[in-house]
Amino acid sequence: MRKLSLLCYTQLKRYEIYSAFRLTAISKAAGILSARRKSIKRGFFTKSPFVTERFLVSCYNVTIQDGRLRVQLGDKRYEHIPLKEHTIRTLSDAELKIRSFILTRDSLSICVSRETKPIEAKSFIGIDRNLRNITVGNNEKVTYYDMTKAVEISINTRSIVRSFRRNDVRVRQLISSKYGKRKSERTRQIIHGVTKRIVQEAKASKQAIVFEEIRGIRNLYRRGNGQGRSFRAVMNSLPFYEGKRQTEYKAAWEGVQVLTLSRNETRGTTMDCPRCGERLQSAVRGDNEHRRQLWCEKCKRWRDRDLVAVLNISSRGRVRFARSSAEGEVGEAMKGNAEHDWEPLILRVDASKLHNAKQRQ
Repeated sequence: MRKLSLLCYTQLKRYEIYSAFRLTAISKAAGILSARRKSIKRGFFTKSPFVTERFLVSCYNVTIQDGRLRVQLGDKRYEHIPLKEHTIRTLSDAELKIRSFILTRDSLSICVSRETKPIEAKSFIGIDRNLRNITVGNNEKVTYYDMTKAVEISINTRSIVRSFRRNDVRVRQLISSKYGKRKSERTRQIIHGVTKRIVQEAKASKQAIVFEEIRGIRNLYRRGNGQGRSFRAVMNSLPFYEGKRQTEYKAAWEGVQVLTLSRNETRGTTMDCPRCGERLQSAVRGDNEHRRQLWCEKCKRWRDRDLVAVLNISSRGRVRFARSSAEGEVGEAMKGNAEHDWEPLILRVDASKLHNAKQRQ
């Protein structure tokens, strides 16, 4: 940031603009270059960075007066941008502080912040991300969020794009990209409803959220792995990381703690019995009744593989937190969980209808 300022600030003086805009432009450019440098270190091919559309960023003298955003243009000149009623109600919260804004040709984004005290975790819930569901819970309660709708959206979008007969630049860049953005927005909205509910319940129950590390999952669905083309397309189109990203920033906003276990800590989460620790066995090929279930030879019963994974993730997150905590608060939580029966309460939720639940009520 300092090096870029020394190189560019003098050259930017020839533009007759407010000096604060020069600093924010340099800051934005420094962020883009920093992201590119990280990609190069990781071994990813990156093109020369560029900005696709014009926008204005500022973090100086950002205030709201009479329901309008006041933007300083320099020489005691201001521009006032009207805001919607929802935005005004949200920004009226005394705890919120306006930090910056980004103005484009079609939209206005306002960045706000607030001080949030971390919630002391009394228990832990694990999250297992799968193709057709997101499983959340611990020994007390487990919830299955049905994500079949997101899979159907991906399949239908791919079918529509493949039906186009013309394969020129206009079709690829205009029509296909339109359906791709539509698919991403619809899928993101479904995930938004799930992550919002997860964080709300974790906050109400004073629970910490535990994720497993699934970095490199795309390598499992590449050409030459012996999988079908349609199956690879569906698996690679699903946003496995989007659920974690949304959960992390929403949990940080509410003060809910989030842990991410390493690969070594999550090894065997799907194949180890959460009750006795015995190695579980898969069903034989052709047994459709127990297709997604595992058999425990010691407990003599079938267990759902998603249930096994989420219980192991939550318990190992509790162990990680207890090991790293110098105060030992988690010991009480571990003792409290032992008082309940091992079998959790299992709930099933249609994730595609969560964003309309408030309107139906």
